Amino acid sequence: MRNYALKVMRELEFDKEAIDALYADLEAIYNDENAKKEFEECIRAYEENINLDYGWLLTKAEKAGESVGVHKYSAGLLLFVCLSKHLKEMYKKEGIDEKIWYNSMLDLKWKLWECMAVKKMYGSFVAWWFPGFFNMTRFALGRLQFDFAKYGNTYSDEEFDLKPDTMIIGVHIPRTMTPFDKASRDDAYAQAKAFFAPKLNGAPMVFTCYSWLLYPAYRDIIPEKSNTRSFMDDFKIIGQYDDKEGEYNDAWRLFDMDQPKDLNEYPENTSLRRAIKKYLIDGGRTGEGLGIFKMEY
Repeated sequence: MRNYALKVMRELEFDKEAIDALYADLEAIYNDENAKKEFEECIRAYEENINLDYGWLLTKAEKAGESVGVHKYSAGLLLFVCLSKHLKEMYKKEGIDEKIWYNSMLDLKWKLWECMAVKKMYGSFVAWWFPGFFNMTRFALGRLQFDFAKYGNTYSDEEFDLKPDTMIIGVHIPRTMTPFDKASRDDAYAQAKAFFAPKLNGAPMVFTCYSWLLYPAYRDIIPEKSNTRSFMDDFKIIGQYDDKEGEYNDAWRLFDMDQPKDLNEYPENTSLRRAIKKYLIDGGRTGEGLGIFKMEY
């Protein structure tokens, strides 16, 4: 497994420094019999059932790492690096293009970068996010990522009639450091349409997104010609969450800030960062919006 982990980290183009650090951590786990046993039990459990309890799995792997001095962020990322081997086999079994597996596994790299930016270390502090890829309900298609799941709520208007068991396609925006323009989004939507159509069996193709990027209060402060503003226009906003406490616990998503700090310390090297920073200094509160749109077959 160590050789595979090294190989796939190189294939996913992890930074050399990250590969060296993570491989050293994996070596530490495998050089201890008890830690190795616990870590490999995690891998076998996944190979036996991809729909297992990922909370249990991640905790077990993190404890195996911590027993030999490996930080849980590193151990968690390494677990999913190793699990990608069986996932690749599952893609082949289900007849899913290997390019989709590769694009989906790139999320390991995006979260690795994010962990270094926010926590100043190699690993992932949001490893709880990975299971959707590994139980094959989330796929990276082009510039975006998509979940296939039940809506779990109700909503209806002149265009939509959604019930708890209505299957919808959830949209997620990975932080890839690449353009987020309308052309790349439209290409991703088209790929998702082709990929999920057989699963819907003719049912309406409804896309939803719940994100801070869709928070209605941001609409008037985000530059009109920006890709973020354009993304907001992809959706009809049907709900929102308002952070009435002003805590802004998601500052890391835009500003790479581990904990809320003096607003004047927030970086402003992009137009979006400048706009949100000014909004916050002026007393604006944060939140999230729920958006929806439909595509025809």
